[in-house]
Amino acid sequence: MIQLNNVFNNSNMKCINQAGQFYVYEHQKDLSVRASYAHVAYFMNKMNYKKRQVLCFLNNTAVKLQAGAMQWMAGNVNMSSGVTGVGNFLGKMVKGAVTGESAAKPIYQGTGYVMLEPTYNYIIIEDVTQWGPGMVLDDGLFLACDAHLQESIVRRQNVSSAVLGGEGLFNLCLSGQGLAILESPVPRDELFEINLQDDVVKIDGNMAVAWSSTLEFTVEKSTKSLMGSAVSGEGFVNVYRGTGKILMAPTLPGANASNKNGPEQTKASSSHGLLSSVASSVFDA
Repeated sequence: MIQLNNVFNNSNMKCINQAGQFYVYEHQKDLSVRASYAHVAYFMNKMNYKKRQVLCFLNNTAVKLQAGAMQWMAGNVNMSSGVTGVGNFLGKMVKGAVTGESAAKPIYQGTGYVMLEPTYNYIIIEDVTQWGPGMVLDDGLFLACDAHLQESIVRRQNVSSAVLGGEGLFNLCLSGQGLAILESPVPRDELFEINLQDDVVKIDGNMAVAWSSTLEFTVEKSTKSLMGSAVSGEGFVNVYRGTGKILMAPTLPGANASNKNGPEQTKASSSHGLLSSVASSVFDA
């Protein structure tokens, strides 16, 4: 039997969201700061820049986590690597390299608690079932999910323009029935939700957080001619065609007065293409 004190009844930790076996806790104040850092922590708190953690309450169930995400676990909980052999590991390493995710995602199964490491990012709980055949994620957003969700890799429709546009070539896709936990640069209630019915959306930059796998995703010139793209100052844009939905951030960290035309591009490993991503993964290991 396990009794947790000063966790659920901690006035500084507020449960701000819950679905299934996932509970999102937010630290209302950072109480363990140095005096020299107190003024920074004060204004961070005023801007809703707070630490957040996910608690997984397992009841003979299982969760899949980003590698290194577990902070502590309690109870009859067992961890497996999620790797079944050398070939399986190599396949997962390539998938991880090209999507900005960990090569292997450990699975925690049993009855008890698993607490994830704190993050200053916003925590989003998404029901993958509501995304049809699958939900495609931008690089590095995956944090956790129900263990029975399936993972796959989706590729841009036109590789050449993806390279020219400075975008990644591959993305992680989750499918099945269950919940996914994402680390987002913006809160869920700030994200635009765009629903398409045989239509098209063009976005300047990687502002899309997630999109339906039914959408055709390409990177194209903003106009039909290179001269027109150069004159407009837009260059390449992300294009989503078909039927499905998109979660889009209205702005991203780094979009400030010093930027001329909008948010900065993220620098996830997949943005450098397959070969350099795999090389980076190998040397990091």
